[in-house]
Amino acid sequence: MADAPVVVAGAGPVGLTVAWMLAGAGMEVVVCERGDGVSTESRASTFHPSTLELLDDLGLTDELLALGLVARTFQYRDRRQGVIAELDLGLLAGDVRFPFRVQLEQSVLCRILRDRLAGMDNCDLRFGHEVRGVDGDVLQTSAGPVPFTWLVGADGAHSAVRATMDVAFEGFTFDERFLVVSTTHELAPHFPGLAYVNYVSDPEEWLVLLRTPNHWRILFPLDLEEDEDAEGRVARLLPGVDVPIAHTTCYRIHQRVASAYRQGRTVLAGDAAHLNNPLGGMGMNSGLHDAVALGRRLVAMGRGERGEEALDEYAALRREVSVDIVDAQTRKNFATLANPDPAGRAAALEELREIAADPERARQYMLRTSLVSTMRSHT
Repeated sequence: MADAPVVVAGAGPVGLTVAWMLAGAGMEVVVCERGDGVSTESRASTFHPSTLELLDDLGLTDELLALGLVARTFQYRDRRQGVIAELDLGLLAGDVRFPFRVQLEQSVLCRILRDRLAGMDNCDLRFGHEVRGVDGDVLQTSAGPVPFTWLVGADGAHSAVRATMDVAFEGFTFDERFLVVSTTHELAPHFPGLAYVNYVSDPEEWLVLLRTPNHWRILFPLDLEEDEDAEGRVARLLPGVDVPIAHTTCYRIHQRVASAYRQGRTVLAGDAAHLNNPLGGMGMNSGLHDAVALGRRLVAMGRGERGEEALDEYAALRREVSVDIVDAQTRKNFATLANPDPAGRAAALEELREIAADPERARQYMLRTSLVSTMRSHT
């Protein structure tokens, strides 16, 4: 199989980033994607400072900056009290090259990578190739078999690649859904001092307000049996205001991590390896960190600089980040916003207020929540 390509299952931001790194190093790579093209769904929209630095090393950040919104602060709010704590990412100026977030839909990064890869002779983008299973060193797809030297499973939350591996997907699924409403209506006049990224606590209906270049997004929690009444939710948030709804998305939330990221010649990355609630914007970002960590090791192996132990190292390092930082922090974020206990919620918000008031505590907090603390040691 030495002459077979590296095959990447999934043309999301993680899979395409791995493919970009491999193709740029002169390696043969095939990308198999079940869809007819890259997804345009409204998904992740925050690129953290650490991720911008990693993508800058791949020649991608300038284009993201040109198309996205720079968010220098983010806020924790109480639905009744207003701003509780504002965190200034400028405090990370001594730690990263980009001490801010960029607000931009992940689909834009996918389009950028697709267009670049489409012009490379050593990258074969195969859309309409749904993964059916793995048979030895061959990926079985709806369009036929694809032999591989290494297989990267980056095919998302319902990964067909992971399903063929003998690994558990440990964790749980929330007993509620998230409803995301996008609107062109400007929300800032309705909420004094609104930042581009806002996490709003409330014992009855917490929410998230996020700005992207073309929309404001409002994220609401939704019971499993509850109707997806986007108009009603928005009307309660902004009574008497005519708010046009551009589109809505409703989905289940999971907190899960694969028990192993590697099995033989197959390696998992991104949502195929780990899932978490989106509060804090850590899902796509940690997935892109996976992509860089895996891409670096596969390139080194292709050059004969490292052996297979590099993939075991990748699997151990990235699973550690998923469990100890991403899973732990996103659970805490959810508990802070959704805690129905007045005393517990007040204590969590007071802690955030104290963190924001202390520059060094705020810096340490953002090093962790922006994944800067593991950007170099775990990629």
